[in-house]
Amino acid sequence: MEMTELAALLTPGGLRLLDDIGGIESTTDVARVVSRLRAAGHSPELVSAVVGQARLRTKAAVKFGPFAERMLFTQAGLEQATRLGVAARHAGRMRAAGIQHVADLGCGIGGDALAFAGAGLRVTAVDADEVTAAIAAYNLATFGEDASVSHGTAEDAVRTIFPELLPSHPELVEGLPHASTSSANSSTAIWMDPARRTSGHSETRRVTASDYSPSLDWAFDVASRIPTGIKLGPGHDRDALPADAEAQWVSADGSVVELVVWTGALAREGVRRAALVIRGDESHELTAGADAEDAAVRPLGAFLHEPDGAVIRARLIGDVARSLDAGMLDEHIAYLTGDAAVTSPFVQSFRVRESMPANVKAVGAALRKADIGTLEIKKRGMDIDPAAFRKKLKLSGSQSATLLLARVGDQRIAVLADRV
Repeated sequence: MEMTELAALLTPGGLRLLDDIGGIESTTDVARVVSRLRAAGHSPELVSAVVGQARLRTKAAVKFGPFAERMLFTQAGLEQATRLGVAARHAGRMRAAGIQHVADLGCGIGGDALAFAGAGLRVTAVDADEVTAAIAAYNLATFGEDASVSHGTAEDAVRTIFPELLPSHPELVEGLPHASTSSANSSTAIWMDPARRTSGHSETRRVTASDYSPSLDWAFDVASRIPTGIKLGPGHDRDALPADAEAQWVSADGSVVELVVWTGALAREGVRRAALVIRGDESHELTAGADAEDAAVRPLGAFLHEPDGAVIRARLIGDVARSLDAGMLDEHIAYLTGDAAVTSPFVQSFRVRESMPANVKAVGAALRKADIGTLEIKKRGMDIDPAAFRKKLKLSGSQSATLLLARVGDQRIAVLADRV
């Protein structure tokens, strides 16, 4: 969306038109609605804005639920936005730490800021992209003076919000007192979500860590001096994380969605690694002071356990294994195995039927014998395309099962199993 399109949309008539057309779910719907609106005499700018927003609202329902129906978006902003349920937990941590005011630097379309304001925190939000900042202001308008949004850079915002902490050269942050020793603005914290995509209102692309805005060096330096939460991609280089910060990997409904680096009063005492697993309205967390030592390798048992992605990213697999009286299937593969049936939010468990060499002939014979026609395929440590492998199996049975493919030592094995 360009500014001319946004200006056409942000009128009483434009917003009513957007609400009236509802969601758009397919390219066929897009063509149909565009034709109808143009025939009705609406301007090209308004039609483009309305149709684009209707399409984005439909996609945004996954992250924002029914709230998406009253929000505006950019393509890049939606792609990078935090899910509302996850953002609510960020806000809860802020409140628990005694924070009253959050500076959201790089607020995007305002996903986290909505959760902060909804939790009763005062929010000062900025974004370097003018269109995105305007959209965030619209999304946060219901909170009035408790949530302000402006167009600007994170660097300028820090100079404005924390003037008493700045050195004599305001273009630098070196010289700021560290978060652990500073008493200024003790009720104010920073939230940063550095842009990991090109500033896109339509097509976007991911950028490398060296191209993040604001830069990670600057963000980490500020975070060492002011209580801060920094949202990063879950695959971020672990060796590049601050050693004295808490790193929390978050998964939501089976997908690892983010890594948050917490500093100062927002970091928990003695916690350097955390895996937060959210499923629906429930959440469970595993924490540790450092990476966990891996569990011992043991032969395949009666059950195979797949750790949640957040547990794997946080390198807490060993702690989970010991809690389940399980071992590693292979020292390089994130599968656990044991003989006891277990229930844990940190793993998906499978009851083993049998194992065999991971080739089409052996697997196909086992599937035909078990009358398997519906097959879920998982893999670790093997360069194989599950879809192509499934096609070669020529499934035709009436039962269902899961096939787990893994490299164990110098062997490639297939484990036929059932979800527990």
